[in-house]
Amino acid sequence: MSDASTPAPHASASIRGLHKSYGPVEVLKGIDLEVAAGEVVCLIGPSGSGKSTLLRCVNLLESPQRGTIEVAGHEVTDPEADLDLARRSVGMVFQQFNLFPHLTVLENCNVAQRKVLKRSRAEASETSRRNLELVGLADKTDRYPDQLSGGQQQRVAIARALSMDPQLMLFDEPTSALDPETVGDVLAVMRSLAERGMTMLVVTHEMAFARDVADRVAFMDGGVVVEEGPAAEVIGAPQQERTQRFLSRVLNPTGVEAPED
Repeated sequence: MSDASTPAPHASASIRGLHKSYGPVEVLKGIDLEVAAGEVVCLIGPSGSGKSTLLRCVNLLESPQRGTIEVAGHEVTDPEADLDLARRSVGMVFQQFNLFPHLTVLENCNVAQRKVLKRSRAEASETSRRNLELVGLADKTDRYPDQLSGGQQQRVAIARALSMDPQLMLFDEPTSALDPETVGDVLAVMRSLAERGMTMLVVTHEMAFARDVADRVAFMDGGVVVEEGPAAEVIGAPQQERTQRFLSRVLNPTGVEAPED
């Protein structure tokens, strides 16, 4: 367990030959993906391409049928792996905020620290306040979720995940449920995490964010990685026809984002 004042080291992640099926439907068809420590990798692609399922496998919310996942050098897909210990090193932010409505912002950030990491109330609160300040919500500790905007709730969810001292952060379309006015605040927090060297694997439809912040971008379609490389290359000059068609539908000729139909 990390000391409340000492951030956890950043982890690498390695995904090899990952297969995941739901009944007869094969959702992931042999995914290979590497995320270096301190690197930001964005997953882009159409809905149903397997991006969210891949994240859920990394966080062990879903169990793959075949393949291996290593986080910080530990194979989390090993049948003998300690799942609780493995999950502690990985933070996840979902599309929906999943905050406890009856708890204050501070209590939402404290609860997992106290139950899982066994921190004292004072230690948990110190960590929570530090992370709430990081996401720009230091003045909202006593508010309840229904007193916050969607963007503020998502930033609380990010602070809550960070308060567990993760070595790897997963983001599953964290802005998809937000009003356009609040999207920028959440993306700004994610940019600041990238600048601080946090290892991040991000599923997003925000192409400008992916282009500007990601070290690498992987385009997924049909359960496979179709194209992968530096963000500027994959988004600015994609080599694969399927990537080109996808990007032509989500970007207009000026490069400003437009929704995919």
